[in-house]
Amino acid sequence: MTNRHPDPDGSGGTNSPLGADVLLELVAYRSAEEAMRRRTGDSMHMGATDLQAIRFLLKRQGQGISVSGRELGDYLGMTSASVTSLLDRLTASGHVARTPDPANRRSNLVTATAGSDDEVRQTLGAMHARMIEVTRSLKPEDAALVASFLTSMTAAVDAVDRDPAAA
Repeated sequence: MTNRHPDPDGSGGTNSPLGADVLLELVAYRSAEEAMRRRTGDSMHMGATDLQAIRFLLKRQGQGISVSGRELGDYLGMTSASVTSLLDRLTASGHVARTPDPANRRSNLVTATAGSDDEVRQTLGAMHARMIEVTRSLKPEDAALVASFLTSMTAAVDAVDRDPAAA
């Protein structure tokens, strides 16, 4: 990170102009991540929402959590009709499977196929390895600071949609 703003008192505190550098670097990271997601979607021949759905399903499967179409729609912020269209497309391409929900006869459980898991791992594996290497290079105290910062930034961003009065 370059120092584009002086820190007159040398405090490096939260009121320091260096905070602007942190936000600029965070925006640059988000832009790079969005571009990576577009490239990944292109290489897998699917749109951003399709890829987001697959990654959500794989994450939940890894946690041992079953996902209904409605839960997927809630996560993606999609209507029931849009989720049906998405699932039809992903089922036809072999990326997801739908099975009857044993607890609710009117609902289906949605799972990413093993082929999807393999495809995502193959496509994103090298990038994940590079990201892990970057995190391993951090000193424990620096890693704790970065994790705390990202948790706080996530909470700040999430609060905007949840409580308009808090914005």
